[in-house]
Amino acid sequence: MATSFLRITLFCVSSLFLISWDRVTKDMAKEHLKDKASYSYFHESFRLTYMENTGAMLSMGDVISKTTSFWLFSMLPLCFLGGFLVYIVKRSKRISYKKLLVFSLIFAGGIGNIFDRIWFDCHVSDFMNIGWGNIRTGIFNFADVWITTGVIGLFFFSRYLDQKPPGISNSFLK
Repeated sequence: MATSFLRITLFCVSSLFLISWDRVTKDMAKEHLKDKASYSYFHESFRLTYMENTGAMLSMGDVISKTTSFWLFSMLPLCFLGGFLVYIVKRSKRISYKKLLVFSLIFAGGIGNIFDRIWFDCHVSDFMNIGWGNIRTGIFNFADVWITTGVIGLFFFSRYLDQKPPGISNSFLK
């Protein structure tokens, strides 16, 4: 019971911290970057440019109606994240701390962007861009960073760190 409570608490605290970080930076971007020229750093490799994205990743789906956008980009992901949260709570005893951390990154990033879509008329505030020369990313926010980092971490932990070395029994690794 104590282990489960500790894991759920860790997940919740880290998620709230990450959601808050995303929210604060989006508010700062809106206040300091909206309707202004881009700021560029490190020889144009990092840019701060405010943009409101009504679509999904890289503005895909930005031409669909607001009603469809609301259900497709807000309610459907919110239901998925609700189910994800239930899964985490029910299986918390069996989820490693490293996976809990990547789960909190994915959850916080999803909630951060869904909050924007519900609260701010179906759009998400994006403001960071990286690249070199003509090779650049799309404009993104910290919620996008959390999701991407979480998915990469989940793949890495599932693929490499959770595998037992050949010839070692499960009881040895516990």
